[in-house]
Amino acid sequence: MARPDVVIFGGGVAGLWLLDELVRRGHDAVLLEASRLGSGQSIAAQGIIHGGLKYSLAGSTTGSALGVKQMPGVWADCLAGRRDPDLGDVTVRSQTCLLWRGKSLGSRLGFLGARLGLEVTPRMIPPGERPDVLVDHSGSVAVIDEQVIDPASLLASLAARHPHRLFLYDPVHTDWRLAGPGQVVELRIRHPWDSLPGATLQIAPRSVVLAAGSGNAMLRERAGLATGAMQRRPLHMVMVRGEAGRLPELCGHQVDGAHTRMTITSSVDPAGRTVWQLGGQVAEDGVSMGRRELVAHAARELAEVLPGLDLAPLEATSFRVDRAEAATEGGRRPETQSLLIDGNTITAWPTKLALAPALAAQVAGVLDRMAPPAVPGVSVDLEAIDWPRPEVAQPPWETATDWLPVMAAAASRQAA
Repeated sequence: MARPDVVIFGGGVAGLWLLDELVRRGHDAVLLEASRLGSGQSIAAQGIIHGGLKYSLAGSTTGSALGVKQMPGVWADCLAGRRDPDLGDVTVRSQTCLLWRGKSLGSRLGFLGARLGLEVTPRMIPPGERPDVLVDHSGSVAVIDEQVIDPASLLASLAARHPHRLFLYDPVHTDWRLAGPGQVVELRIRHPWDSLPGATLQIAPRSVVLAAGSGNAMLRERAGLATGAMQRRPLHMVMVRGEAGRLPELCGHQVDGAHTRMTITSSVDPAGRTVWQLGGQVAEDGVSMGRRELVAHAARELAEVLPGLDLAPLEATSFRVDRAEAATEGGRRPETQSLLIDGNTITAWPTKLALAPALAAQVAGVLDRMAPPAVPGVSVDLEAIDWPRPEVAQPPWETATDWLPVMAAAASRQAA
């Protein structure tokens, strides 16, 4: 029987970053993933390393802004290879994000970041230096030093640091032995493909961390804990694609008062086409809409926020994803990362991709006190076993179907 210091459930960015943090601190840790690394929230993330300005558009510092304000510096150091984990091989989609809206943007943003003590401060872009897609915009345009990374390459980079510590498992064929609520004594995990009759992992962990996003609800139930500690806030995201010459690369926010009307991030698909993900208010509004209705709505929004963009050659589709978080009063977004401690089990949610390093450091600090590292290195039983390892999930635009011509979808809604 293997006796690691820590078993982590969930192979998203939060779980993988925590695994690396624990190993660097000397813990014998392993990670269990039920599907593909990053399935759900991580692979669907837009990849913006927020620095707090988005949460301070009303003109005051919020808890959310304070929680993330140090994160751009942490990520920048990791992406540049100046600190661990070394993420120098991660694809950075953009070094900056744009912000644009009407005439009042400059007067509000010009001093906002500095006045609120944020690490990132917006800078106004003169009309002659704007990207082509915004060259005809009549209002102000600003740029902010918030990097945009590719989630798939981030997941691959983190996974490559500890491949022998990653294990695919089937939740249905995993037995939990408990000494009480949240007090995990043993895990018995049957081979996920059942191709080796009788093949079972037997693990007696000193501590368990649940970092599986929306999967935490089921895992808490298996650990004998209340499932009401988690909330889900759904999104219905739109993806738009077009040939590189027709759809430019763009990462930024269209700001409407104190809210983000639309957040656009771009990537490139295997066919070389530019793909945009549309978040912000349009993804919130889309929760109550079907795919065709949402694509039509997004087309109207794009026509307003980027009037110079030709929608005719573009296609769009959508996907749904839940933001799994610690439950809050009224279902509001938590202001920072969250963790709960029950027995030898920690339940963790990063709240935002950018907060994964902060969550990892916080959880590792708790584990350093709860169960200091015993014997360094991977348990021999686990290191030597022939067991399937999880692969990285595919980006949503690579698995999406039912791409619709944007203009046709908009026209059909108008006709209806």
